[in-house]
Amino acid sequence: MWWLVKKRTPEFSGAVLCVLLGMVSGWISNSAPSLWYQSLLKPSFNPPSWVFGPVWTLLYITIGIVFGLLWKQNKKYFYAFGVHFIFNLLWSPLFFGLHRIDLALYDLIILWITFIVFMITARSYLKIITLLIPYGLWITFALVLNFEIARLNIGL
Repeated sequence: MWWLVKKRTPEFSGAVLCVLLGMVSGWISNSAPSLWYQSLLKPSFNPPSWVFGPVWTLLYITIGIVFGLLWKQNKKYFYAFGVHFIFNLLWSPLFFGLHRIDLALYDLIILWITFIVFMITARSYLKIITLLIPYGLWITFALVLNFEIARLNIGL
């Protein structure tokens, strides 16, 4: 990965931008563990809070690399994935900022659907598809987790 830093490629720029945007989204929504979040009922498979920061940092780096590759290879997919990424950035403000577990769940459903559509339409870009597999698995997990948190906290 050193070549990304040394040459300041679109992949490097994308990684830096995505990490920064993820941090801004978290900061705006005050996504650090709060009394509100701690008071929610959570399923047994809910990871400890400290897991989310490192996982999202790695995923945002990967997403940024994908953005850089798309910028060089196919601007149409770059913009399509950009629309998808907006739904990613909206989740934290909806969930943590507004405390709207339901809207965050709807956002994740749209996020997941747009991800699947992107993966199907961009299937000829094997490197990009491969890079996005961990992200796809994580947002699938996030969707199930958000669903369970919503189900457990109806009416609270």
